Amino acid sequence: MKSIRLRPGKERSLLRRHPWVFESAIAKGGADAGETVRVEAHDGSFLAWAAFSPASRIRARCWSFDADQRIEPAFFEAAVAAAVRARERFAIDSDGVRLVHGESDGLPGLIVDRYGDTMVAQFLSAGAQRWKPVLADALLRATGLSRLYERSDTSSRALEGLPMEAGWLRGEGPTELVLREHGWRLGLDIATGHKTGYYLDQRDSRRLFSEHVRRLGLQRVLNCYCYTGGFTVAALAGGAAEVASIDSSGPALERARANLALNGFDAERAQFLDADVNASLRRFADEGRRFDAIVLDPPKLAPTVAHAERAARAYKDINRLAFKLLEPGGVLFTYSCSGGISADLFHKIVASAGIDAGVDGFVTQRLGGAPDHPMTLVFPEGEYLKGLVVVRR
Repeated sequence: MKSIRLRPGKERSLLRRHPWVFESAIAKGGADAGETVRVEAHDGSFLAWAAFSPASRIRARCWSFDADQRIEPAFFEAAVAAAVRARERFAIDSDGVRLVHGESDGLPGLIVDRYGDTMVAQFLSAGAQRWKPVLADALLRATGLSRLYERSDTSSRALEGLPMEAGWLRGEGPTELVLREHGWRLGLDIATGHKTGYYLDQRDSRRLFSEHVRRLGLQRVLNCYCYTGGFTVAALAGGAAEVASIDSSGPALERARANLALNGFDAERAQFLDADVNASLRRFADEGRRFDAIVLDPPKLAPTVAHAERAARAYKDINRLAFKLLEPGGVLFTYSCSGGISADLFHKIVASAGIDAGVDGFVTQRLGGAPDHPMTLVFPEGEYLKGLVVVRR
């Protein structure tokens, strides 16, 4: 068994069972991509079993902190089964569920979403890639399903020295599916949609937004970065009279229009704009247009802390513009999915945006991902999605 030995003092995070070993922490040792290594402290004592990644700054990702654990097919069989069983404890009103959430489920680099009778997986680390056939078979056995599509076509694969890969791993069939969520129907394409096809992490936020629209009688809604219209459907289901939805992807907007039709909503209640969000917000301000509710759900702007300063300026700008468009008593649902922006920093950014806009508001809720996208006690990096509900005073 190959091993890596850490520099003095670099074992502290592993003793707290954090699953990452950075390149700078390693004194010596190595292995092939995805190969299991014994991680040792400077004195040679055992710390963990990990998958080695010679191309990544995260040089090793831990599978187990048990010295007696064997990293073999039976280990992955048990880990996948445990992740799937855990989802049975969550109240999920949807047939779209995240079954495996990487490090939070003890399977670094593996993301698996279920859409009805079809699973979609991303193998994003060298370790997950090496064990792909074993993991694929374990997923089918744990769920009883027969269809598994791969979407390992993200830019993060390059950081692991891995090529992009996509296509059917097990089974076959159409890639266009219809997801059921909170009684709504949402169409998606697992071959071309963002992530694994849809943003399941915002499931609970969409329901909450719909409830706010209904309870507060919010009539004019603006959905920014609307993608395929999940929050648009939620607003119309809540009784909004009109919803303006903005995205820079024409195909996503076509899917959003189709999702309105799937749910029987009057197309006259919706306006879809293929445009830049910042430019649109400025134009609305110039036109004197105002809204009772606004959703800001931009793409990832700061994948790491190194990008945080530039991303903070971008987040502040769109939130400042949104505050100017929001009626007194109106509601802002604002989000960041950037790992490099902490929840505390995001709150400060939104507060600063309100001050610059001359607006105050009540922060009535802090938001995060749905429970099937868990953050664990030892892996706070799992909290990538954070949001605020702000009611303008």
